[in-house]
Amino acid sequence: MSQTATTTVDPGEIQRFSAIAAEWWDETGKFRPLHKLNPVRLEYIRDRICAHFGRDPLAPRPLTGLRLVDIGCGGGLLSEPLARMGADVVGIDAAERNVKTAATHAAETGTPVDYRHTTAEDLVAAGETFDAVLSLEVVEHVADVPLFLGSLAALVKPDGLLVMATLNRTPKSYLMAIVGAEYVLRWLPRGTHDWRKFLKPSELAAGLRGTGLAVREVMGLTYSPFSDRFRLDARDLDVNYLLWASR
Repeated sequence: MSQTATTTVDPGEIQRFSAIAAEWWDETGKFRPLHKLNPVRLEYIRDRICAHFGRDPLAPRPLTGLRLVDIGCGGGLLSEPLARMGADVVGIDAAERNVKTAATHAAETGTPVDYRHTTAEDLVAAGETFDAVLSLEVVEHVADVPLFLGSLAALVKPDGLLVMATLNRTPKSYLMAIVGAEYVLRWLPRGTHDWRKFLKPSELAAGLRGTGLAVREVMGLTYSPFSDRFRLDARDLDVNYLLWASR
């Protein structure tokens, strides 16, 4: 992986996720929360992309003919299902071990995904563009947020869209995502998140506005301990939220 002079890569974050890379596809392991989130995230991504491009989300392969990039793809939990929906998917990650894990799993399942050990800013430097750019649970881990958002925007084709997900910076998110997820439930290794790096929806929208993208929707993701499931909730943005933006 080459790096531009200025980079979004945080070496500490890369080391932290590289140490647990082999566990990406273990539904009961350290990435259990993402496995729980995944069906809801995938439905949101599919439906917003299909609405934007006038597709039927219930078609067998609704994303056929669209080129997508999954920024910070990790082990491929989003890249693979999106490829099975027909999209031409490029999955990138700054942690080489994540890319190797993702590529190995894709080979085992016979899913065509173009995995690369690179960064968003290097894709921009290479002149790449995509119909849809995805960056879920990544922005809170990068070293340079303005550079990262600018890189995401530059990768979106003029008629394309960007989908992001992250954590709000609220007292509730500290209790749920830090105290609850890392210390009480032990869903995640301690130190996975730094609450100070969480972004409020207004902050993220302002950052994207500076790149020429306008946020079209912000949607909350809530967790119920009783059903052990996540669901979309437009009225509750206190902890997890998704958004999509376009020009």
